[in-house]
Amino acid sequence: MSTVLAPRTPAITTKLPAVGTTIFTVMSALAAEKGAVNLGQGFPDFGCDPKLLEDVTAAMAAGHNQYPPMPGILPLREAIAAKINALYGHSYSAASEITVTAGATQAIITAILAVVRPGDEVIVLEPCYDSYVPNIDLAGGTVVRVSLTPGTFRPDFDKIAAALTPKTRAIIVNTPHNPSATVWTEAEMRKLEELLAPTDVLVISDEVYEHMVYDGGQHQSAARFPGLAARSFIVSSFGKTYHVTGWKVGYVAAPESLMTEFRKVHQFNVFTVNTPMQHALAHFMANPAPYLDLPAFYQRKRDLFAAGLAKTRFKLLSSGGTYFQCVDISDVSDLGEADFCQWLTREIGVAAIPLSAFYGDGFDQRVVRFCFAKKDETLMSALDRLSKL
Repeated sequence: MSTVLAPRTPAITTKLPAVGTTIFTVMSALAAEKGAVNLGQGFPDFGCDPKLLEDVTAAMAAGHNQYPPMPGILPLREAIAAKINALYGHSYSAASEITVTAGATQAIITAILAVVRPGDEVIVLEPCYDSYVPNIDLAGGTVVRVSLTPGTFRPDFDKIAAALTPKTRAIIVNTPHNPSATVWTEAEMRKLEELLAPTDVLVISDEVYEHMVYDGGQHQSAARFPGLAARSFIVSSFGKTYHVTGWKVGYVAAPESLMTEFRKVHQFNVFTVNTPMQHALAHFMANPAPYLDLPAFYQRKRDLFAAGLAKTRFKLLSSGGTYFQCVDISDVSDLGEADFCQWLTREIGVAAIPLSAFYGDGFDQRVVRFCFAKKDETLMSALDRLSKL
């Protein structure tokens, strides 16, 4: 008589031992539990342009519901290429140098998997978006952390230069910067171009907030600088630009030789991106006003929120771009950033994100991040609660 063994799940060794539940999930869950105003996670609480929804409906009704081409439909890639050329003066081939992606996060991991091999080093500038490091780990690369200057969050090129080695495969640059809301200057981009010129280091340029630069400033895309464009994967996001983060549609622009390798990975991790949204976005992009008007739209929200925060004991840091406002909590509480955000959510009813969550070592500089991509009434409700501080 045979013995029947009880079913068991084989043990596995995790590929990401340092990764747990993200701070965004934790704080959003706590905000929901406590009925707090959620200014933590970075997404709008208002809808997109109704015309864009009409374009999606029209695309579905027209039968655009089957697989599109792997790199994205040509009209959308042509619209992306035309926009980049008009804004930044660099010509990309829609056929071979633009790929539509399932959001910017998929674009970034695809670029990393395409070019990073075990033993390669990748420089990340901290604080940084939380997907970068796990992406490098999954590719078998070695993360090299370089801190942006505390307080100003400007790049320190002496530190970047010191981090470059013969093993450096890539550097990830993010401007406008999440979480600090810092925007790189033309001089800083030229310094990066000069620094990398004698090397074979690639650039993954995370530009998802490209249309959110304030006070008359200008987004310095890597596409503006020939020496950077020639070595860069440039990543952007329709979700951020058109207030449709849940659609998860973005794109990458890169020289043909780099894009060839990118598409080899792209075709096997998502293959392609949902069809009706692509057709809708291609049609909607014919009018540039929605993204050209975005700086004024968000600057008004930034100024509204900042004026309210100025009446509290928070110290406002500069917000030159993105839809985030960072504040120094030193005059408000003796708590560390993470504990303060928990307390603020539970006791005051407003959720924020600690900047320490964007550092590998949890560096705590008494700064937290709010998102102002919210309805005016949401911001006013949050400010009313924060006025108690």
